[in-house]
Amino acid sequence: MTLISPGDANLANSDVLEIFMEFPIPLALLSQEGRLERVNTRFLEWFGIDGLDATNLRKMAHDPNGIWRPVSTKRAGTEVRALPLRISHRILLILDDSDGQTHLAELGARRTRIGAPGPVMQGASSEDALQNALRMHIGNLAQLAATDHLTGAWNRAHLDRVIESELARSLANRQPLSLIMFDIDHFKNINDTFGHAVGDTVLRELVQLVRSRTRASDLLFRWGGEEFVVLVSSAGYRRAETVAESLRQAVANHIFEDAGSVTVSLGVAEYDHDEDAATWFRRLDEALYEGKQSGRNHVVVARCGNSDIWATEGGGSALHLVWLEGYECGDPTIDAEHRELFLLANKLIDAALPAQVKPVEVRAALEEFLAHVQHHFADEESILARLHYDNLDEHRRAHTGLIRRALAMLAQFDAGELSLGTIVEFLAQDVVARHILHVDRAFSPLFHKASTVPIPP
Repeated sequence: MTLISPGDANLANSDVLEIFMEFPIPLALLSQEGRLERVNTRFLEWFGIDGLDATNLRKMAHDPNGIWRPVSTKRAGTEVRALPLRISHRILLILDDSDGQTHLAELGARRTRIGAPGPVMQGASSEDALQNALRMHIGNLAQLAATDHLTGAWNRAHLDRVIESELARSLANRQPLSLIMFDIDHFKNINDTFGHAVGDTVLRELVQLVRSRTRASDLLFRWGGEEFVVLVSSAGYRRAETVAESLRQAVANHIFEDAGSVTVSLGVAEYDHDEDAATWFRRLDEALYEGKQSGRNHVVVARCGNSDIWATEGGGSALHLVWLEGYECGDPTIDAEHRELFLLANKLIDAALPAQVKPVEVRAALEEFLAHVQHHFADEESILARLHYDNLDEHRRAHTGLIRRALAMLAQFDAGELSLGTIVEFLAQDVVARHILHVDRAFSPLFHKASTVPIPP
């Protein structure tokens, strides 16, 4: 990350930056490794870019305990006091070569702008005054360090910081994690035709449009130039593809101020098994490149990821069935009905628990479940017939066999010849889990092929 200088025009309108830059005491933001990342005007006047001892900076970054301590400078061995304060993933460093009293008058005058409710209290120590005033906007300073100042999206350095923690959370909770990378098609033409000011406006407008089409939990980063990345939480490549296609359509249908119609190309990749982040991003970049080569204004998906692995490992649980994204085939009707089958199977399992068996409720749950199975099988066969599925006849026979066996078992149950546990196990495991995870997965490529047909620009 480049150090911000007082003359950085891109940040001139930031109130928080103005406070940071003009604060009467030297301020710096350090990385967690102790590297200088942001400095204000007074810091540059006193020390320049490399006027502090690097070893001292590393020590304070490793132990930002909020206690004033001496730090060596390169000015003939002189020392100043430094106060390290943790700000999220950064350390705010406050420096002073006095007892702090010389700055209190100016600090008090600035407290209204900083956001503190009133003047410095009489009798407060200089350390307390400095810490309280700065902590008022400590969150804003952290956001400033992590934000792309042209567009307001998170910056690439922030993505580098959060990606490992997001991956750890994904693996710990067995929730998939996906990335969408996109860039503006022929962006150079926009700059060449309308000028860079219009190009900047397009970038800002694009960020607002993308944010309106994504969840608050999905993080948008500016990767560089006209390239952006969306971190899509708790989503495998199928759901991320739906998000990407929604973004593609939204951009294509939007009229940008002064630039008119604009399109984007998008790549999608889910984190897969135990690959490192570099490999993951390389697959993502390859998907985007394929989208550009396919004529632009197109979504390309790397079709692998942990959602598939966990779906295969998951099977049916001993009690409730757990729906995983990897079970989706790609057709919205079939997927919605499969999810409903899981819910009804779990409802049936609950009704059959020994502690709460009520014959009337159990019989009603069985009828509701079988009715939905028959309705679903008919819908699925109709959809597969429209797509000319080669194994449709075999699939129909599998459906017919399951229904015939389920009705026979229901008659045995009514006659008292079959236990409730046996029929529930058959319906939940054979009709739902095994059929969806094995038989139905054979036709999933039909919908994957349909979703990868290039969309005309």
